[in-house]
Amino acid sequence: MQIFTTVADFRAWRKQAGFVAFVPTMGNLHEGHLSLCDAAKARGGKVVVSIFVNPLQFGQGEDFNTYPRTFEDDCAKLAAVGVDAVFHPTVEQLYPRTEQQYKVEPPAIQNELCGQFRPGHFRGVATVVTKLFNIVQPDAAMFGKKDYQQLKVIEGMVADLDMPIEIVPVDTGRAADGLALSSRNGFLTEAERAEAPRLYRNLIAIKAALEAGATDFVKLTETARADLENHGWRVDYVEIRDQQRLEHARPGDREVVILAAARLGKPRLIDNLEVNL
Repeated sequence: MQIFTTVADFRAWRKQAGFVAFVPTMGNLHEGHLSLCDAAKARGGKVVVSIFVNPLQFGQGEDFNTYPRTFEDDCAKLAAVGVDAVFHPTVEQLYPRTEQQYKVEPPAIQNELCGQFRPGHFRGVATVVTKLFNIVQPDAAMFGKKDYQQLKVIEGMVADLDMPIEIVPVDTGRAADGLALSSRNGFLTEAERAEAPRLYRNLIAIKAALEAGATDFVKLTETARADLENHGWRVDYVEIRDQQRLEHARPGDREVVILAAARLGKPRLIDNLEVNL
């Protein structure tokens, strides 16, 4: 496995790499990330993983400085699953000017759901992914469904900007008790970790109600919110949206997704569950 820290060195390697399947990450890798690597390997060709904690997608007061950075351990995991190359630039390498003056602006959905609580987050995501796509020039790129809103922003960006890249969604990796795998799970205390699967259990309950014919979406989401808040969660949202455009779902919609974000102690946890009626 080769490790590149500069754009120039990576581009020199890319010229002879052939088909590339790409997994962009911020490091602190877990089994969910490795499942993305497995999906990339299944495409054939070379597998490239980027490890870069992107300052543009962190807002004021968020955890950029404390976000776990475990590069040596990450590389050991990636080598074990057969990754061909790691792109690990510094902030100065990827943003050589003091400020990134040109940014990629997603549509209005960037200000809803997680975007309502993290202003500018999806602008930062779209900008860094565009930069990484321009550097890596992948044929396919893997994105986990856990970050569902991010996935939809990237899918829309690639379509609208005519980027010749296949975006491959990969199912959310989960612990045995259902908790969505996340780098931020490491911030949970032992008691919080035992409580954390409640988020997924509420999504399961909404899914079951929808499949049984329930159409009062407000009642379903408010019941879930109340259950979480009664157990110490600080809920940002629980919503039912259309899978494709993330518009508010309406009775009669056949492909919907239940999305939730809430804080349990220090970490902010997100999860979602697709429902095909």
